[in-house]
Amino acid sequence: MRYPRYRPRQAFGCSARVRSSSIVRIVVSDPAVDLIAERGGRLYVWLKRDRCCGGITRLVTASEPPSQKEFRRVGACEGFDLHMPVGLSRFPDELHIDVRRYPRRLEAYWDGCAWVT
Repeated sequence: MRYPRYRPRQAFGCSARVRSSSIVRIVVSDPAVDLIAERGGRLYVWLKRDRCCGGITRLVTASEPPSQKEFRRVGACEGFDLHMPVGLSRFPDELHIDVRRYPRRLEAYWDGCAWVT
């Protein structure tokens, strides 16, 4: 069985914008910028350690900060502010932000990976 070739984002009508701050380089799709703006213009990203699969750590996003976590603003891009946890010991070189359709949500990727490497 042959699998279809990977198509660049532009083939699907999406383009990626690259922004940088002094802490992290932000790569965000146009639909993600639109969804962040619809939800108030702020994006909170934090780490969550899962119990299964050897305890992998992944990124979680929200438009409101979760209770009992402190955040700091690490970047202001066109249309939104990015906030990450205060006690984060290291940041990714690139933080990729994209929209998933079912359910419609924002996903963040640490240097392009679904989990923290």
